[in-house]
Amino acid sequence: MKKFKFRLTAVLKVAQIKKERAEIAFAEATNALIKEKESLKIFELELEAGLKSYEEIENQKITIGLLTSYNTYFFRLRTQIEQQKHVINEAEKKRQERLDEFQEALNKLKTIEQLKEKRLEEFKAEQLIEEQKELDEIGLQIHARAMR
Repeated sequence: MKKFKFRLTAVLKVAQIKKERAEIAFAEATNALIKEKESLKIFELELEAGLKSYEEIENQKITIGLLTSYNTYFFRLRTQIEQQKHVINEAEKKRQERLDEFQEALNKLKTIEQLKEKRLEEFKAEQLIEEQKELDEIGLQIHARAMR
């Protein structure tokens, strides 16, 4: 009896490697997005704390220098928050691209695996037909011997 051999085994292995690499790239992009969101949260908390600090001293006598310092500080934080939101948007786009690449690699792998399964089923059917022919031949030979 012949052994099943899938001719596209190398293609299947390459597809598996591509899927694994795409999965890793997607995970890295997801982690990068999470880090960027955490950075944004830190900036927002810093701004909130600065505003509370400003509100506490607001009722006291404020010098122009202190007011300018707060204004510069808040402007810098708001600028950083806007820049961080832009970075997050880019990270989300990159993550989506990596997800699309992963899904494409996964679909290709599934297609090749389905082809392999189909070929295996065809091989099993052919083997069954061959076995049946051999059994029929043996049966004919036994019947022919018995007739002599």
